[in-house]
Amino acid sequence: MPKALTFEQVESYRRDGYLFPLPALRAEDAAGYRRRLEAHEERAGGRLSELGGAARFKNHLLLRWVNDLVRLPAILDAVEDVIGPDILCYTSTFFIKDENNPAIAAWHQDATYFGIRPHEHITAWLALTPSTPEGGCLVFLPGSAARGQLRHRENAVEHSVNGGKQKIVEAFDARNPTVAPLPAGDFSLHHTLCVHRSAPNRTDNRRIGIGISYVPTRVRHIGGQRMSAMLVRGEDKFGHFDLEPDPVADLDDAARASHAAVYQRYRENYNEQRAWHEAGRIPPDA
Repeated sequence: MPKALTFEQVESYRRDGYLFPLPALRAEDAAGYRRRLEAHEERAGGRLSELGGAARFKNHLLLRWVNDLVRLPAILDAVEDVIGPDILCYTSTFFIKDENNPAIAAWHQDATYFGIRPHEHITAWLALTPSTPEGGCLVFLPGSAARGQLRHRENAVEHSVNGGKQKIVEAFDARNPTVAPLPAGDFSLHHTLCVHRSAPNRTDNRRIGIGISYVPTRVRHIGGQRMSAMLVRGEDKFGHFDLEPDPVADLDDAARASHAAVYQRYRENYNEQRAWHEAGRIPPDA
């Protein structure tokens, strides 16, 4: 029996490639996490959307409260219903569109530069503020995951909420998109090959979300780097990834060192996957 989803919801996810809205936090708890984020930004000397790079990446290795977010039972129960009980958090990224900001996400797939096979990666996108059509919420193309991996080009978008500024550069059917608004505290799920995008934030409020990438422990990484991930549920019987430690305290020396090493390895893998992709050497799902 599913833990959080109905059989119909699981079937909907498998057919469409996404599912929303799903509850994770009370609105007041989401507001509390926003306050923690903005206190962290003040200590860091700028908004994460401005600092970019490592500042947005895998904060669950650095901050105990972000570690709590990637382990929220409501999210893990739903993810387990789709990929099984043994779950790794491969990465997490804050996706923030500041007030009246032109940043978009062009049509893209999450799988493009990750190098995870088979394609069983699932993203939970958790809203810490309301994510509305006017604020640039996610938009999904139903059934698009069935097309497999599409060709992308990096640095193809002037203002992008994605660090790689990537977009799909081959023909695909973009008709009948599904707009996916979320109230603060709710999340959506989408498949790693699901084509999606988001529009600019045309409101006077920040759109703050965190994308959390989960994979079953059985998947492998196909690149030259041995990658790391955090075991967040179940057990790892395969050993395909180095297991990352939880932070003992926010921003302590050990957490900072772990985060810096993991980010360096992640960037090296990203560059390798990008080079393969641009050369047309895209390994199939296997």
